[in-house]
Amino acid sequence: MSVIRGTARVDRKTKHLVKRLQPGEIAVINHQDLDEISAQALIDAKVKAVVNASTSISENYPNLGPLAVVKSGICLLDNVGLDIMEKINEGDIVEISGNQISVAGVLQSSGEVLTINRIKKEMENTKKNIGMVLEKFVQNTIEYTKQEQEFLLGDINVPETKTSFSGRHTLIVVRGQNYKDDLAALKSYIHEVRPVLIGVDGGADALREFGYKPDIIIGDMDSIGDDTLRCGAEIIVHAYSDGRAPGLARVTKLGLDSVTFPAPGTSEDIAMLLAYHKGTDLIVALGTHSHMIDFLEKGRKGMASTFLVRLKIGSILVDAKGVNKLYRSKVKFRYLAELVAAASVTFAIVAYQFPITRQFFQVLWLKFKIFFGV
Repeated sequence: MSVIRGTARVDRKTKHLVKRLQPGEIAVINHQDLDEISAQALIDAKVKAVVNASTSISENYPNLGPLAVVKSGICLLDNVGLDIMEKINEGDIVEISGNQISVAGVLQSSGEVLTINRIKKEMENTKKNIGMVLEKFVQNTIEYTKQEQEFLLGDINVPETKTSFSGRHTLIVVRGQNYKDDLAALKSYIHEVRPVLIGVDGGADALREFGYKPDIIIGDMDSIGDDTLRCGAEIIVHAYSDGRAPGLARVTKLGLDSVTFPAPGTSEDIAMLLAYHKGTDLIVALGTHSHMIDFLEKGRKGMASTFLVRLKIGSILVDAKGVNKLYRSKVKFRYLAELVAAASVTFAIVAYQFPITRQFFQVLWLKFKIFFGV
């Protein structure tokens, strides 16, 4: 039986933990229904193993996070119990042997090592409950729609910005599914169109990772790096409808200027509303959440605000994947050959007007006839 040994990093919030993880370490998390975005962050951190105090996949919905972790070759020790968060300290050297985890040779807890087959079986079981989950999700959406429609569909007091939106496109980047692939694919679009760049929380880090400086950062400020906050972008802190803004304290502590945007819903929703009310021509949404599984992974019970916002701005909203198809940078060989041929004909016609080049072509033609016996 192989033993996995490494330094433990412990945090109840996976999004906070991944910022500290180093390759070869062991992540100790408390993350029920491990979502795909968090799983990819753990994979990118190159951890040896993931120890989850909770169940990585429950009967709620077929989340893809556990399958992604195990397929990448990382050991996933599941459902070891909440007390593991107290038993293991940050920096402890832990050992995983089979389904048991120990510190200094002392058994701390045990769980279940998830395999691909086990995960697929559980995912199949969750599909049996998807109808019930969908019904409850829709009911919550309708309930919150009644509460939020007056604010989201009426007049909104959006904050003032130094960035001008009028006559420009706006690219809103959220750290959602496949956001890295989509952002890489939009390189030509960003270079040619020069849209306003809005990073929603961790989406601002993604923009910086790809060499772009966001014009505006908007969100709760709970999953974004300090360096990105200091990059010079305008900062808009998402506040509750009553004006409370927990993320404001962090920005103030860093000595940065910001404004608040009190609104219900998600930060990506108010980013769209900001661009819409500031007169943007087109909103390109990258990595945003748009269906039930997205929202269940985000921990929301409904998508009322998202539904209402898209209803309001739908005529100018497109998905990043659609823009990618319009701005593919690959050049077909046939097009390149036609371009070279056209340029060659033009060059030959112009060159033939000069005596020296005309004589050159005549000699070249004569040699051609001699070689082929024409």
